[in-house]
Amino acid sequence: MYVPMATALTTAKSKVRREWILGVFKFVCWYWRCWSIPSIFLLLPMLLLSSQLSFCVASHPVPSTVSHTSSDPPTRPLKTTQPHVHPQTAILITVSLVLLLALLFAMWFLFMFLKLRKLRGGKHTSTAQPVQTKGKDSDVEGEGFVRKFRWDEIKDVTKDFSRMIGQGGFSNVYLANLSGSSLGAVKIHVGSDRLNQVFKQEVDILLRIRHENIVKLLGYCDDLEEGAMVFEYVPNGNLQEKLHKREREVLPWKTRTAIAFQLAQAIEYLHEKCTLQIVHGDIKASNILLDERFNCKLCDFGSAMMGFSSTVMPPSCSRTKQVMIGSPGYTDPLYLRTGFASKKNDVYSLGVVILELVTGMEAFCTERGQLLTSIVAPNLRDIAERGAEEKVAELVDPRLAGEFDLEEVRAMLSIAALCLHQSASVRPSASQIIQTIKEKISSIDFPFSQGKDYHY
Repeated sequence: MYVPMATALTTAKSKVRREWILGVFKFVCWYWRCWSIPSIFLLLPMLLLSSQLSFCVASHPVPSTVSHTSSDPPTRPLKTTQPHVHPQTAILITVSLVLLLALLFAMWFLFMFLKLRKLRGGKHTSTAQPVQTKGKDSDVEGEGFVRKFRWDEIKDVTKDFSRMIGQGGFSNVYLANLSGSSLGAVKIHVGSDRLNQVFKQEVDILLRIRHENIVKLLGYCDDLEEGAMVFEYVPNGNLQEKLHKREREVLPWKTRTAIAFQLAQAIEYLHEKCTLQIVHGDIKASNILLDERFNCKLCDFGSAMMGFSSTVMPPSCSRTKQVMIGSPGYTDPLYLRTGFASKKNDVYSLGVVILELVTGMEAFCTERGQLLTSIVAPNLRDIAERGAEEKVAELVDPRLAGEFDLEEVRAMLSIAALCLHQSASVRPSASQIIQTIKEKISSIDFPFSQGKDYHY
């Protein structure tokens, strides 16, 4: 079962208390073994006060057997001097040594404090870590904390990984029972050096972002080689399943336009509203989750990169070592040719998703062995013409059975055509896409779909 936060904090306090007791015990043991060192320092002034330091200063000695004449000078007697040590000097030395020992003890105390503070946030403690949020819309209670799980807790909440609800190329997703009736999804990365790097990168990005159209990270675990991330549970699966599996219920036109709008909102947030701008790198239908009300939840940030500007930027590593990102049918051809990543790669992928929403066809058609962009490209050139209603209608998913607005379809296809333009400079930004949808798609329930942004 899910371990409550109070239990986690109690465990942390007990560990801290044990660490303090252990530290004091170590200090006492050290003093017992090395008691002579501080004791000598403290007893030194007392020795100076109690001992008599003597030394002799003599003239040339004359043997006692030699007789003296009246002309010889008298022989100087041996003289013993006893210098006196002033009590104030001894007191000053004593106080100085006491202060030195006190300073050493204070340094030890500070060291123990910092060590225990680090222990409280360490990997073996199940705690909550605040996600930094700011901005006028970031006032939702409890949304700014991500929990650190232990591996045994991950096994517990997933019931030893008994129910798999999703699977990727390098990860599996399991249903998790968190607290009470609360459900979650646990994503497990299979261990390898490359995948460990991807896991850490994804966690680092997800800890920095908060948006209602991006799947929420609830916690993570990095105790073992198999990294685990705990997400909110999104019950309606992904867009790939809902849109392309024929036995599924057909998504209505209004829902499709709302998904496109919300996806554009998530991309706008990543591209323009994060301090370190983020390129997702793998936007596709299977990475768009749908909640119980069919709201869009963008997921899978394993290919994401931070710190990009709006122009095309070179990759952080050399092109020979560059790992190409994206999925067949969604990846920007410009990126495939050059190896340079930019925000416009995400815009291209958004255009492909919009085409899927309109046509009901997959990004890569296995039956024809063709890309959707290649199939639709000839008709996209003519959609801007007012007299091309028939060509526009031909591109719409036949399963909608005429339940759509022709002008809204034209607007969606026009947006897709701009997103798929060969020149990256012609492609619109996510904010421009949002503005176009607001102006030309009247069927979307904007007050419901327009969400809050959580900046960091």
